[in-house]
Amino acid sequence: MKKNKIVAEFFAGIGLMRAGLERAGWATVLANDIDPIKRRLYLNHFKGSTDHFVLEDIHKLSADSIPNVDLATASFPCTDLSLAGRRAGLQGKHSSAFWGFVDILNGMGNRKPPFILLENVAGFLTSNKGEDFYSALSALNNLGYAVDAFIVDAVHFVPQSRVRLFIVGQLRDESKVEVRQDLTETDIRPTKLVKFINEHPQIRWCVNTNLPDLPDVNNNLKKIIDKVSKSSSLWWNADRVSYLLNQTFERHYSKILELKDAKNYAYLTAFRRVRDGKSMAEIRFDGIAGCLRTPKGGSARQILLEVGKGEVNIRLLTPSECAKLMGADDFTLSGTANEALFGFGDAVCVPVVTWIAEHYLNPGIENLHKKKKTDELYVATT
Repeated sequence: MKKNKIVAEFFAGIGLMRAGLERAGWATVLANDIDPIKRRLYLNHFKGSTDHFVLEDIHKLSADSIPNVDLATASFPCTDLSLAGRRAGLQGKHSSAFWGFVDILNGMGNRKPPFILLENVAGFLTSNKGEDFYSALSALNNLGYAVDAFIVDAVHFVPQSRVRLFIVGQLRDESKVEVRQDLTETDIRPTKLVKFINEHPQIRWCVNTNLPDLPDVNNNLKKIIDKVSKSSSLWWNADRVSYLLNQTFERHYSKILELKDAKNYAYLTAFRRVRDGKSMAEIRFDGIAGCLRTPKGGSARQILLEVGKGEVNIRLLTPSECAKLMGADDFTLSGTANEALFGFGDAVCVPVVTWIAEHYLNPGIENLHKKKKTDELYVATT
């Protein structure tokens, strides 16, 4: 592992950002989070990390305590940027932690990392009619970072639909970074994002238009299903199965009955949602899981349906299956099921981060070091 690819991760959670970066050759020298349970799960997987995991509110961290790094990451809380958080925005109780990250970077002065990577829900783009996104990018500009933004759905890497917005910031000396006027929609920059970029030339952009296409979607839940004995208490009893099926839409129930007669099992997922004041079970039939959530309420746990061979078997997704849906197949599971599910539901998808590192961050760091060597050579010969 090259020593010149060093990262400090903020809002580290259980460490899936680190896991993704490590696969691309990065080394983590500092991790920070405020949650002691996530710290415990992190340390149980990343052995020997006690010395560099700082359990603290980011607002209380001293910039002087942050080591020199090439990259700082921030998967700051999304609660106030989503519909579930009533769109309180960057001034909300949770998502305002973003400003703690800004303060850290500002306090580092000329030691600021040359690259930063931020991750959040796609709703960040439209939170408070785009004002939150604009404020965040402007703050990063004020620190000297030219910015890029793109959106990746984890379904290109794992059988889970998980759409996330990423921001890459690069320290740039230029007073202005021009945006290509012909910027058009791509698989990582949909119409809404392209429109925002083109309509905000006052933001210092550095849009990378050379990124490859995302991998073709070729995932299915069958790949991640655990072998759970039919005698296991994880499977629901007949009454509970019947209760859920009675909560499905009529068209969904009809499709389930069709699949029940098949010779092989089909795997479906479901979430409970309130529709017109009534609890309903919404089923996905595309072989893809819905976006994992943190299990704060009864409706947040994702349900697995195994249908076929004359049977309809139902249970909740296991922590192991959730790990695989996040591309963290080798993650060391520990703690209670709810603790593990909370950690995965609040994390980044590992192969998505690896893709960003391999195609964006690594070339950027290599170019930076080449430029530095060229500058040093020029100084030495003049």
